[in-house]
Amino acid sequence: MPGKILLVEDEAQIRKFLRISLEAHGYTVLEARLAGDGLAISAKEKPDLVILDLGLPDMDGRQFIVRLREWSEKPIIVLSVRSDEAEKVEALDAGANDYVTKPFGISELMARIRALLRMHSEENGFEASVFETGGLRVDLASRTVTVGGKLVQLSRKEYDLLKILVNGAGQVLTHQQIIRAIWGPSREDETHHLRVLVGHLRQKLGDLPASPRYILTEQGVGYRLLTPQ
Repeated sequence: MPGKILLVEDEAQIRKFLRISLEAHGYTVLEARLAGDGLAISAKEKPDLVILDLGLPDMDGRQFIVRLREWSEKPIIVLSVRSDEAEKVEALDAGANDYVTKPFGISELMARIRALLRMHSEENGFEASVFETGGLRVDLASRTVTVGGKLVQLSRKEYDLLKILVNGAGQVLTHQQIIRAIWGPSREDETHHLRVLVGHLRQKLGDLPASPRYILTEQGVGYRLLTPQ
């Protein structure tokens, strides 16, 4: 069962303690002090599990979880001194799989790691952090979009729309599915806003509705992101 584990923790002593303990149990250990470095390592190395501290210098741990969950379903165990129930619920709602409060027993942590790795051993979550088609390149880990090698600046909602299309690439996504994901269920009938947003995204990607390279309109239904032939 031992595999590759990423530690995202800013305290060097805790990283050292965990690395020694994990390596003694046969795991390969990757380390990051900052959340940004942790996301980059996750995209490159594809760890089997992430152990995350919530109190990081460059980004709140919950933000890290949300960012990682945009393209990976690998298990996340949160380690934190924050024992408040609301903090735990927020981390779990953001996408964490388990929560261990500091100080903790290493035997308990190892048991939780083994349980999560068993649970996820036969699951294949979406792990491709980069999507490419016809000159369009979307890096979900770094949130960068380029067309023909040139960086494209998108608004938050434009990027959210593109991310939704990338995660469902090749599939028809209905107006309601997309609207729920971007604006919430209370605005499912407001397709006009979606059409405007799609128009802005197409313009920035240089994608013509009459001869689309990327976003195909399914008349009266929704949109589909074209995949490489």
